[in-house]
Order: sequence, then C-alpha cells, then structure tokens
Amino acid sequence: MGTDESATTATTRRLSPDWLLRDEIGLCPCGCVGKRRRGGFVEKTLSGVSGLVRGAMFSEDVAATPGLLQRIDARVKVVTLLGLLVVAAFLHSIAALATMYVVALVVASASRLSVRFFVARVWLFVPVFTGIVVLPATLNLVTPGTIVVPLGHWFGGPVGLTAEGLESAGLIVMRVAVSISLVVLLTLTTPWTRLLHALRSLRLPATVILVLAMAYRYLFHLLAAVEDMYTARRARTVVPDRDLRNGRRFVAASAGALFGKAYGLSEEVYLAMVARGFTGDVRLLAPDRVKRRDLAWCVACGGLGLVLLWGDRVLG
Repeated sequence: MGTDESATTATTRRLSPDWLLRDEIGLCPCGCVGKRRRGGFVEKTLSGVSGLVRGAMFSEDVAATPGLLQRIDARVKVVTLLGLLVVAAFLHSIAALATMYVVALVVASASRLSVRFFVARVWLFVPVFTGIVVLPATLNLVTPGTIVVPLGHWFGGPVGLTAEGLESAGLIVMRVAVSISLVVLLTLTTPWTRLLHALRSLRLPATVILVLAMAYRYLFHLLAAVEDMYTARRARTVVPDRDLRNGRRFVAASAGALFGKAYGLSEEVYLAMVARGFTGDVRLLAPDRVKRRDLAWCVACGGLGLVLLWGDRVLG
C-alpha cells in the first residue's frame, strides 16, 4: 500500500504544473501583511445605502417587540406625543426640559429600546449641529452679559462666553434634543403602515399619505437597484479603477439610469395598485381600538405636560 501511494503522489506531482506546486507567501488574516486599500466614494456611498436599509429593518423589528409604547394605539401615540412636542416648545427652563428628556429615556427603556442606541441616534445628529449653530450666540459680541469664560481681548475689548448666552444655547439644544427624542420614540415603536393609518385618521390629506407610503416602500427598491448596478460594474472590472473622474462619470450615468427606472416603476406600481382597487386610504386587516391602557397613557401624558408647565412657571 505504501508503494502504491508513493507512486500515485509522484505521478500527481509530475502531471501538475509547476506554478500550482510552487510555495507562496500567504497573507495574514489579521491584515498585518500587505496594505489595505481605501475604498472610494462610490464604495462608501454604497455602504451607507446598506446601512440605511439595515437601520430600517431594525426599526421594523423594534416596532414588533412587546414594549410599553408598542402596545399603545398608534393614533393615541401620535396625538399624545404631538401634545408633548407642543409642551416642549413652551418650556423656558433647562431643568424642566432635562426632566422631560429623562422621562423619554425611561419610556424608551420600558419600550425595550437600547438606551445607548437611543441616545446615540438622538445626539449624533441635529442637537450637535444645533449646538454648533448657536455657538456664536454664547459670545458677548452677540449676547451681552456676564462673561464667565474669558477668551482674551478682540477688537479692542474683552471677548468671552456669557452666562446668558450659555443659558440660551443650552435651552435651544435641550429643546431640540427632547423634540427629536419624542419623534424617534414614535417612529421606532410604530410600524409604518399603522403610523400612516393614524395620520390618515387625523384627517391628513390622502395625497400626502400616498406620497409617504410610496416613497418609503419603493425607496428601498431603488437603493437595491443602485447596489446591483455597482455590483455588476465591479464584476466586469478586471483592474481596480482608482480614477476619480471615472467614478464621477459612473455616478452621473447611474443617476440618469436610476431616474428612468424610477419613472417606469412608478407608472407600473400605480397601474397595479389601481387594478387592485386602491383608493388612497390606508386600510388595516386588524383595525386598532382604543383600550384602557391607551386612556391611561393619555392621562399620564396630560399629567406630565401640566406638571412640567407648572414647574416651568414656578422656576420663572
């Protein structure tokens, strides 16, 4: 048996090409050998598209979990959270807004949302941008007052951050953060179809509902089409193309093709929906009914709004 195996091995080596039997240095899986090529702007755009789709899928999964807000009727949630948004607009105390934000965090935790994800989703976008925008208002050049953080002498006079400017900036940032938190709570804990049904129940025009439904539903189809176009281009590319002009040319051509595809898709979808009896109203297989927990939620939100307004008035 040993002689036969040796003969077979020798025959295999004799018939195999030299380049197949030649030893080569393999790349380390950890990436310590070789250079990692940076992705172009097209690849980064496509990765952002994939992240958007994954985020939407994650939102649908969160809305299906049995949490506090998930059990509340969508119409009740829209009305109560809209009322809390109005309350936040009338608050003029940072302490009252901070209390409202803490309540939003508690409600998010009771709705089985990751507090870390919730905080990151709220603070990494508009509040930070708002803080940058209102930053000049903290200077005594814009908001006169008592300088608490001196920044030297500019234009022949002292310049610094004033207590009045910092208070105004903090008030605006906290108000924006609370407003975004309430909107994120509504969108993460409510399925899209039930949210549209709730908006339609509040007498929002059917045209607006139709546009929102179509935009949300077929945005992901168009994003998938863009990703397929880019994958097809990479599959037909032998040598990696690092020319930025070619990348821009591809993006421009893809945008034109995508526009034509979107126009054709809209016509087909509209005809298909009309053929199936669509009239512009959102209908659910299991209509929502207001229950006792919905009434309790209304009472709790109303009480919270009154307490916050009273406390804000007391704080001056």
